[in-house]
Amino acid sequence: MSRQPEKALLDALKALLGPKGFTQDPIVMAPYLEDWRGKLKGEAAALLSPASTQEVVAIMKMASEAKVAVVPQGGNSSTVGGATPSKDGAALLLSTKRLNAIRAISPEESCATVEAGVILSALHEAADKHNLRFPLNIASKDMATIGGLISTNAGGSHVLRFGQMRASVLGIEVVFPDGSLLENLRPLRKDNQGYDLRQLLAGAEGSLGVITAASLRLIPKPHSKIVIWVGVESPSAALALLRHLEKESGEAVEVFELMESSLIELVLKHIPDTEIPTEKAYPWYVLIEATAFSEDFDLEALMVNILADATEKKEILEAVIAQNETQAGKLWRLRETIPLAERSEGFAVKHDISVPVSAMPSFIEQESRAIQEKFPGTTVLAFGHLGDGNVHFNVCPPKEVTDQLGWVENEGIAVSHFVYERVMANGGAISAEHGIGQTKLADFMRFGNKTKIQALKAIKKAIDPQSIMNPGKLLPVEQAE
Repeated sequence: MSRQPEKALLDALKALLGPKGFTQDPIVMAPYLEDWRGKLKGEAAALLSPASTQEVVAIMKMASEAKVAVVPQGGNSSTVGGATPSKDGAALLLSTKRLNAIRAISPEESCATVEAGVILSALHEAADKHNLRFPLNIASKDMATIGGLISTNAGGSHVLRFGQMRASVLGIEVVFPDGSLLENLRPLRKDNQGYDLRQLLAGAEGSLGVITAASLRLIPKPHSKIVIWVGVESPSAALALLRHLEKESGEAVEVFELMESSLIELVLKHIPDTEIPTEKAYPWYVLIEATAFSEDFDLEALMVNILADATEKKEILEAVIAQNETQAGKLWRLRETIPLAERSEGFAVKHDISVPVSAMPSFIEQESRAIQEKFPGTTVLAFGHLGDGNVHFNVCPPKEVTDQLGWVENEGIAVSHFVYERVMANGGAISAEHGIGQTKLADFMRFGNKTKIQALKAIKKAIDPQSIMNPGKLLPVEQAE
């Protein structure tokens, strides 16, 4: 079990890190102690902001010797409280914000070596200067950090073609709980030397060590890109359209986002300068992005022909193709501002879940009805990445409820249990891309695969026997000792 840090440890850390890297000022620490949604708030003995990997090594050696917990934090954009310390104030909060160097970009290797605190949008800009691209993209790209993205195995809109974050990790640098340093930043596509620690650390949520740097796969920028907004009758029709596109265009489709009309209505209501591009409103919408890498490939002509064929087959009701980057940005804005529009409207019980792609349409349609029958007056808002089976399945309180937050915190427990039961019955998972953190911990213990949980506990105990790394996240403290 971790302990309260003593003054001697705090003094040693202050001497190591200096005024830029060590603070106990409540005002400075406040933003780091609360999750970005304002739902969770913790305390910490001090905020540490190391400027180098060697400083992280020194921190972890000290913490290990003193048996003091360390909570790593990147951009603090977790939706499950994965980077928020507990309320007991015993932990040291380690921010990677100063580990923000892009060490190298190699066009020859199609690889970027970056530190953990690099913001995702900064990596996008750096790669772009070399006519390259980092394929992962999420709405919080201006605050999410590389270390956090690896730790949560982040997903986003381009998973359909490029996979989750771990698929882009070629090498990793990590400081383990005892202060030992693993330097494995070589961008090897093949390395068959035992367990793949890169993959183990991706999705570990900071429970096994502090990621300080990574080598990441880059891809060429496409020669052409097309963004399309489509109105469809149902999720089933959307899936038929996706399969049609895949058959006719190969791997051209990178994004296929499904949204319920009521969500777009919320965007139009709460987000300025937004409008639907179609002539009519439809029950469901799809945002499609496709790319081509050869200048000899007429992407627009191909997509126009596919859409015409899909219209004849009743797979789509109307389609609008963005004619320039400005129009494409407006279409993306409709999708990316959905979370903000939801928050502006009120509170909801939110679920980041996945089911097999083939089951996603029926899950959305049937389980939405089941939820609304079991919890009368509720409304289900569904959107997500149809191509990878990830649906954000959010349940809003009945309109007559005046204390929405109270309803979410109380009735929401039963709602989530019912949703997760239906997810498991459909062969799915209760977390698709946001992780477990602390808010899904009890549900993971209840609904997760017991054999997998036992394996996770064994790995945690082997690497972090004192349970000082991000305690209470991913695994309960009492089961991680």
